[in-house]
Amino acid sequence: MYNQGFKESDWKLFRKKIAGWQESYMDRLNKEYIELLSGEGNPSDKFWALNDRIKEDKKCKGVQARMSRSEMVFNILGLLREGAITLDDLSDFSEELKASIKAFTDRNFLSYDD
Repeated sequence: MYNQGFKESDWKLFRKKIAGWQESYMDRLNKEYIELLSGEGNPSDKFWALNDRIKEDKKCKGVQARMSRSEMVFNILGLLREGAITLDDLSDFSEELKASIKAFTDRNFLSYDD
């Protein structure tokens, strides 16, 4: 677990923003699912493709995240990697948190699995 003693305000802001970020991400996923189901092919193939896709998407931080302060940085990194948020979405957070996230992104942490 990772916790560099980030400010309470970062934790409060994260808890405030995560639901909106997740709603936007799941809205995007729903549109992708509709496209998948509307495409060419057998209904059964589309059903099973959607089933597999949902099974994988449920693991994403943009769908569900373990809400603990010690997981906040990993949640943010996961959201960035998934495209649920961008670095611009972190503009209201402390300089310390943004610097830590930037250090991870500069080391290509976003390409690794959780």
